[in-house]
Amino acid sequence: MARIPYFDTTKAQGRAAKAYAKLPPLNIFRMLGHSGELVDGFNRMGSQILYFTKLDPILREIAIVRVGVLSKATYEVHQHERIGRQIGMSDALIAAIHEGPQAAAFSEIQSQVMRFTDDVVANVRASDATWAPLAKTLSHQEMQELTLTIGFYMMVSRFLETFDVDIEAKEAGLNKVPGRA
Repeated sequence: MARIPYFDTTKAQGRAAKAYAKLPPLNIFRMLGHSGELVDGFNRMGSQILYFTKLDPILREIAIVRVGVLSKATYEVHQHERIGRQIGMSDALIAAIHEGPQAAAFSEIQSQVMRFTDDVVANVRASDATWAPLAKTLSHQEMQELTLTIGFYMMVSRFLETFDVDIEAKEAGLNKVPGRA
């Protein structure tokens, strides 16, 4: 049960009101309403990551779900496992994210993304051991997108857990499936 009441989105003003006109009725967004216009910036950053990056969507979702798993963020894991399935991730691949980087279901690049994500979450700065192999495969842009994705979803997970955001009673999701722009 949420620690504070969900925001009445009909009372939003300014940029927040404009943001709510486009947002799906997810509890995360309803909880964010107390932050005023921050909901707009939060949504723009999240949308950029989900819809307008070069990083492969499967690699992105592996990192996001892994951040949720490591953060014990049930809501985050629930929502992004659903998104993962929508973009074609198998149940075996999703289960492997919970198992860890050594899981047999991963390709080499997926395992590298898992190790990198684990390293950034645990240590802030990725070690050369997790950076170097990934940087040989991903472009500078993709490396930055991956790192920003990990950081953004660390923030999201902490927000969700701190405010005990509930998983929606009725299945709800984003307005469109995240993939490549």
